[in-house]
Amino acid sequence: MLTIRESLEAGITEALVRVTGQSDAKAQVIYATRAEFGDYQANGVMSVARQLRTNPRELALKVVAEIDCGDLLAKAEVAGPGFINLFLDTEALARRAGDCLHDSANLILPVSKAQTIVVDYSSPNLAKEMHVGHLRGTIIGDAIVRILEALGHCVIRQNHVGDWGTQFGMLIAHLTTLSDDDKALAKNLSDLEVFYREAKQRFDADPAFAELARSYVVRLQRGDPECLDAWQRFIDESLRHCEEVYELLGVSLKRSDLCAESFYNNELSTIIKELDNKNLLTRSEGANCVFLEDFTGKDGKPLPVIVQKSDGGYLYATTDLAAVRYRCHTLGADRVLYVVDARQSLHFQQVFAVAQLAGFARSDSHLEHIAYGTMMGEDGKPFKTRSGDTVKLRDLLDESVRRAFTLVSEKNPDLPEADRQQIADTVGIAAVKYSDLSKNRTSDYVFDWSSMLSFEGNTAPYLLYAYARIQSVLRRLEEEGVAPGQQIVLDAAEERALAMKVLQLSEIVRQVGADGYPNQLCLYLYELSGTFMKFYECCPILKADDALRKSRLALAALTAQTLKRGLNLLGIEPLNRM
Repeated sequence: MLTIRESLEAGITEALVRVTGQSDAKAQVIYATRAEFGDYQANGVMSVARQLRTNPRELALKVVAEIDCGDLLAKAEVAGPGFINLFLDTEALARRAGDCLHDSANLILPVSKAQTIVVDYSSPNLAKEMHVGHLRGTIIGDAIVRILEALGHCVIRQNHVGDWGTQFGMLIAHLTTLSDDDKALAKNLSDLEVFYREAKQRFDADPAFAELARSYVVRLQRGDPECLDAWQRFIDESLRHCEEVYELLGVSLKRSDLCAESFYNNELSTIIKELDNKNLLTRSEGANCVFLEDFTGKDGKPLPVIVQKSDGGYLYATTDLAAVRYRCHTLGADRVLYVVDARQSLHFQQVFAVAQLAGFARSDSHLEHIAYGTMMGEDGKPFKTRSGDTVKLRDLLDESVRRAFTLVSEKNPDLPEADRQQIADTVGIAAVKYSDLSKNRTSDYVFDWSSMLSFEGNTAPYLLYAYARIQSVLRRLEEEGVAPGQQIVLDAAEERALAMKVLQLSEIVRQVGADGYPNQLCLYLYELSGTFMKFYECCPILKADDALRKSRLALAALTAQTLKRGLNLLGIEPLNRM
């Protein structure tokens, strides 16, 4: 089943092609900006008219006469120089809303052609605990995989954690020189930041320790059992820290989604051989590089993609090329999404170009960098503690819950403490996630506690309260023996507007699935909440006659389902009471 927008796009495109004979013509259906302009607007006539050098308004009139969208359209009108304003049939809207009411699965219609999509996200370095810099990649990636799954795609999560490389020799050396007592070991690893700092200080100050650390790197790469055992103990403890954060955030990553750097270690020499066999390697200052004409520096000279250092060591690019080959050929990915900091854009552009040139990526596989900006402090610099240290993500989340508890206690002092804590747990985590997800992912943004926890504006507390308020209305009428009706009637303009907004969820989700901008879904949910408030103020539920009350109650229940579904796609579980 097509969404409303897709149905209009298909019907009007068909009419446009039939009238003009241009097989590549598109209707270009968008949402109308004002109610008097209809519900949707088709702008494609303008560009086709320019190509054909004909009068766009006359062409639009011919197209309108040919439009066939079944019973979906009440009328289509030509406006201005050649825009087509589209007015939906109210009865058709009511039927579609009723379909969603009877089966909430209809709120998000699956795509007609499902794909296998690999999403690489979160990917912390296991040398340290997760910090605020990992927040965006983790929650943006998780929202995207939830949305893609809701659309019916086969989604493969990949947590490409950093668990390999020279720094691990230093950490293993430090680990093995500590007490073997399990309790002592657990205590030493309880704060990974401190553990890393201690190891680094020893590495910098003690030449003998530094030499030991380097020897562990060699032993690790050769698969020495004792070294691998120490490495595994460190990795397990690091992952435990990550998983605690994932659980707090409600992130869907599991241990089974782990596909670490070490997974590709045995393939790296093969990557070098294949590049060499395809005459793509160039020796430059002792290192193996790939030079591509499209990438040059400020001096105009080609920028190298270094895949093997002069000492024989491999780099991130080598591992990423191995990962592309595995994901495209072994996992069969149609799309591979990399949810990674925007500062890595050049790296991924080069890796994607080499992968396609070398055949590591299938010709029909799409590699996409889902780039995101930086969370900034009030000083306009990357978010830090007052002392200048990196903020642990766990500490940030705990602080948000504490602030939420204070806020909830001020608003509801009579609630039992356990209830206030439960609300605070949800609001605190949701506020951090939603504050981030509601921003355009490619932009940097300033972290601000006051706006994040506000009950006004496009925030998690506002949306959670809107959902809880609808649930309160439903409960009150249920206690009076009044249940939502089985049919929705859209007589009032506010009823129609709310039904229209509900039915746009599927369209918004399709858009986010295509371009990976969760802030579009956040804006939609905020607008849906505002549309409901207008409906609630203008269309009394409690005082309406029985039939109208049941219809409006059904529309309210459908709105609640839509809000919950949308928030769930963002990894947020709403509360029935606040």
